[in-house]
Amino acid sequence: MNLTITPAMLGDKPPVTKAFPAFFPQIGEARFREMVSQHYELLKESSIKGLFPIDDPEEFAAAKKHAADFMIQICGGPAYFNASRGAPMMGKRHAPFAITAEARVVWLELYAQVLEPLAEEGVSEENILSFWRYLEVFSKHMINTPSFKL
Repeated sequence: MNLTITPAMLGDKPPVTKAFPAFFPQIGEARFREMVSQHYELLKESSIKGLFPIDDPEEFAAAKKHAADFMIQICGGPAYFNASRGAPMMGKRHAPFAITAEARVVWLELYAQVLEPLAEEGVSEENILSFWRYLEVFSKHMINTPSFKL
């Protein structure tokens, strides 16, 4: 499966297309939440761990839940995120965190690790790729800090 990460920089705001409607029902809510949880556990050990509340187990669990709720809603599942947090406004919610193009790449590389096993579990490659395309483009919108190279 080709989970390609395209270059991005501060200010990139390409049009975002949501995952195919069949992705969420095919993976199911429990497995979807497990996938997001696995991604967060990888983030905990990554070079961008400082962007996440890894030192507070309750806050970290809440961050996982909010992320899963958002992704489930975006993929056509129940509107859990809106019910618990209000309208997404993801740019505003992420504004306090310095998200660079490099951080985006790490975040995506770790998502690729949790998506690839889905094919072995019977989730269609077409559906996985549709979710990947959503993540790959959406993540460009989250970059809010310029990259500094010395």
